[in-house]
Amino acid sequence: MHFLSVLLAGALLVLPLAAQTIPVINLWPGTAPGDEASALEEKDLTKDSDNLVAGRRLIRLGQVFKPSLTVFRPPAEKETGAAVLVCPGGGYNILAWDLEGTEVCEWLNSIGVTGVLLKYRVPKRAGRPDHAPALQDAQRALGLVRSRAKEFGIDPRRIGVLGFSAGGNLAAILCNQYSERSYPAVDAADQLSCRPDFAILIYPAYLTDKDNGDKLRPEVPITTNTPPTFQSITQDDPVRMETSLFYCLALKQAGVPNELHVYPQGGHGYGLRRTDNPATFWPDRAADWMKFSGWLKKP
Repeated sequence: MHFLSVLLAGALLVLPLAAQTIPVINLWPGTAPGDEASALEEKDLTKDSDNLVAGRRLIRLGQVFKPSLTVFRPPAEKETGAAVLVCPGGGYNILAWDLEGTEVCEWLNSIGVTGVLLKYRVPKRAGRPDHAPALQDAQRALGLVRSRAKEFGIDPRRIGVLGFSAGGNLAAILCNQYSERSYPAVDAADQLSCRPDFAILIYPAYLTDKDNGDKLRPEVPITTNTPPTFQSITQDDPVRMETSLFYCLALKQAGVPNELHVYPQGGHGYGLRRTDNPATFWPDRAADWMKFSGWLKKP
């Protein structure tokens, strides 16, 4: 699929959700920090030989040099005022754009939550930590959403983050690296807090060091101010459930409210495409957690 086709597909997915859907918002006024202008075209890198998920194809969006936000607003009668920044996974090489992005925003809308889909930079940039460009994008995104809360009809004190796999890693880093921006301030939005109010991590990757007793990686320095967190993973996940277990334990030791669901099987990368496998029912548990925690309570 060519770049234009990806854009058209995105437009078709966005427009029917709500008449109030906000157009795509560029994160940076010019070239993203640390990057140079690129002649590469953003495009779907999926091949015919790539695996299907729940019998369906997915968009593997690659060569992203112009990060952006797309805001999916729920129907007015369902709005709770909560919002969630959605970070698709893809190993910091591609973005699972529909599987862990647009489809997730549609689900969030169904429970009255505004979904803000983050298109962060991929692939990894040579000479920089894998997560570094994406973290700049995520910090910038959270500040922008908070600065435009009134415009988007959301409560600036109820903005969460939801990430899958590498996107879960990004979400966890954002939850623990928010006191200082990792780039020079651009405008007033960068003066606002980029700390998420809560986090949902689905089969998150790269949180611990397997060769060092599963010690938490330095990118996720958990403190008492790390946001309340929900996690879901399976025992047969190749990213290893220990990643979530040790992250959960560290949250507990810091006194941070958190909930962890571990399913016997399900592997990795199923998004929220439901099958008869209980692991794919995580959205129900996450919605229960958000309701119980008060994030979905209308002001």
